[in-house]
Amino acid sequence: MAMFDWLTGNRSAPRGVERQSVVALRKQLLAVNRDSAPFVVRDGAPEGVDLVAEWKIVDARWYEIFAKAALNSVFKVLMRFDEARGEVRAVDQEWTVEWRAGIPSLSLSADAFRGQKWEMSFGTAFAFREDLSYGKVYEYRFKTQEIKTPLRAATAQAGWGWKGVAFAKL
Repeated sequence: MAMFDWLTGNRSAPRGVERQSVVALRKQLLAVNRDSAPFVVRDGAPEGVDLVAEWKIVDARWYEIFAKAALNSVFKVLMRFDEARGEVRAVDQEWTVEWRAGIPSLSLSADAFRGQKWEMSFGTAFAFREDLSYGKVYEYRFKTQEIKTPLRAATAQAGWGWKGVAFAKL
């Protein structure tokens, strides 16, 4: 274990576990999908990677006095299989877009992140809904470890290592 592996989340392939094929690894990672999980593991072809684990943290729209607003936040773990080294290379991406449109203003803010991220957050908002009733428009809780831990475990069960990439090419 290298000095900064705890920062990047790197895990060596477990000793005594035979490395499975890329096809078996892919199947193992896709098996992480379940109805109770707040994220989905899917094919990564649209992003140019092998697999993507995606968590839609917030996707909400609401009305304010004289305005309409929305907040969208998505966290992804992009994974590429390095068969020569027997490791899954992974990088985190997060996008957050918030906008408000009303009289007399229009505002938009967007944030993006790429690297390795550790986060634990939660939030709730009350506002007017599209049917003009007042109530909770979103509530969320998010922990990066809730998505990464099962992915690392599935990778280890397949006899592969996990390499968290911050600045290098995936």
